[in-house]
Amino acid sequence: MVHVIKRLGACVREYKVPALLTLVLIVGEAVIEAFIPFITAELVNRIQGGVEMQEVVRTGILLIVLALCSLACGALAGISSSKAGTGFAKNLRHDMFERVQDFSFENIDKFSSSSLVTRMTTDVNSVQMSFMMMIRIAVRSPLMLIFSIVMAYIMGGALATSFVVIIPVLAFGLIMIGKKAMPAFRAVFKKYDRMNESIEENVRAMRVVKGFSREAYEKEKFAAASDNIAADFTKAERIVACNMPLMQLCMYFNMVFVLYVGSRIVVRTQGTVIQVGQISAMLTYGVQILMSLMMLSMIYVMLTMSIEAAKRICEVLDEEPTLRNPKHPVTEVRDGSVDFEGVSFKYSANAQKYALSGIDLHIRSGMTVGILGVTGSSKTTLVQLIPRLYDVTEGCVRVGGTDVRDYDLDTLRESVAMVLQKNELFSGTIRDNLRWGNPDATDEELIEACRLAQVHDYISSFPDGYEKWIEQGGANVSGGQKQRLCIARALLKKPKILILDDSTSAVDTRTDALIRQGFREYIPETTKIIIAQRVASVQDADLILILDNGKIAAQGTHDELIRSSEIYREIHSQQTKGGEENA
Repeated sequence: MVHVIKRLGACVREYKVPALLTLVLIVGEAVIEAFIPFITAELVNRIQGGVEMQEVVRTGILLIVLALCSLACGALAGISSSKAGTGFAKNLRHDMFERVQDFSFENIDKFSSSSLVTRMTTDVNSVQMSFMMMIRIAVRSPLMLIFSIVMAYIMGGALATSFVVIIPVLAFGLIMIGKKAMPAFRAVFKKYDRMNESIEENVRAMRVVKGFSREAYEKEKFAAASDNIAADFTKAERIVACNMPLMQLCMYFNMVFVLYVGSRIVVRTQGTVIQVGQISAMLTYGVQILMSLMMLSMIYVMLTMSIEAAKRICEVLDEEPTLRNPKHPVTEVRDGSVDFEGVSFKYSANAQKYALSGIDLHIRSGMTVGILGVTGSSKTTLVQLIPRLYDVTEGCVRVGGTDVRDYDLDTLRESVAMVLQKNELFSGTIRDNLRWGNPDATDEELIEACRLAQVHDYISSFPDGYEKWIEQGGANVSGGQKQRLCIARALLKKPKILILDDSTSAVDTRTDALIRQGFREYIPETTKIIIAQRVASVQDADLILILDNGKIAAQGTHDELIRSSEIYREIHSQQTKGGEENA
């Protein structure tokens, strides 16, 4: 917990002043509220003994001024705590998001996307509320409790012994309530992750859901997850709801005790020991004490919830990126040559099986390399090692003659453009999406890249042209159009190495051939690595690799593989006999 507090406390930063100002204002409010019943009691006693109206008015004015000062302190504390709380949450989200941007794929694999969303939203909100309570109520309530007990003994003497009974009873009850509620609150966060995952999956796959008429099933699945969370919250809230009856029981006990015992003492002593004003003050201090304990119980419950949220946030903040720049990184990539030397790789140190093993491969700069293989043969894994999205387990990968681990990460990745198997477009115009590849690209460069990707004519068919709005994820463009836009975006980087990971699977064979022809004519010096399912997409490559079970089963040109590789001949035979449409 000390580590969690220190880790989150570092996110307060520039909002320390409003946080400290809140503490000062809360102390002022608590002191004033503790003295108001004392002054009121003295006024009641003086009125009982006979006093001039002028003195009553003066004391009344003083009480009004004190009440206004208390109100001002409370209002200003509310403003400053809101500023400190929202600023703290902003910094927390910023630090988490910044940390996630530094994560490697290996780090991201530890967290699901839905879990990261929950941590940056629900968990941060929970911690923010607790922070605001800590700098306000968690300071005010103990101060009010201490001041009220001290003033109660000053004013009431023996009458204050009632607190010796009710405070331990109430404190024990509140602690037991918190302990019972804690497991239910803890269980909710993981269920939030699963519910968010269900929402994300449903939204992303909406076309599939509607295509299979599975809306009813998805509604039932979401309702089950939502009901599960509601059941846990209901259980926890039912336990927490016992706070109020317990507090009221203690409050009424205190009222009855003070009124009964105090009245007997007043009557018996004729007001020489205790007066009516003291009884009135004791009732007020009793309410303040019990309300302070009640608020502390709320803080206890809130902290119970936020501790789990804080731990989950710290898991993200403490996660160290597995890929880091070396102390003296290389900041220039000489060319697009790629060498795999004795490379083996597995996704986790605890994994029993290697995804890749014994890879020896040498690609000259400017070559076109095709990669074929069945699903699960680790084609994508192989190319992800080139821009150092993962580090090799054994051996080394060299780009431009230098081990990728010796490069500055940004330098290396600026020289390698990847068009992934799952193409992503972002909400914005086509022009905005293309300029992800090069923010400073001119209109002429945009058009040239789109011509190479065979997508310029498609864009020109829109009234808005390159200003056409793309919905999130490219929901308003087809799969083939999305692929070609992503290829154009990659070309704008003017990379030394271009990797297409099955990135033309949604375009027809003629367009595929035109794209490859454009690569040969316009970017001959760029190394092109093409993962494909169709032999036709890699048939004219300088080198074709056949991957099987994480190993290079064969390599060579089309003609060489036809003669020497049974796997290649089988793939070629199936696709040429069945036609490209059945491939």
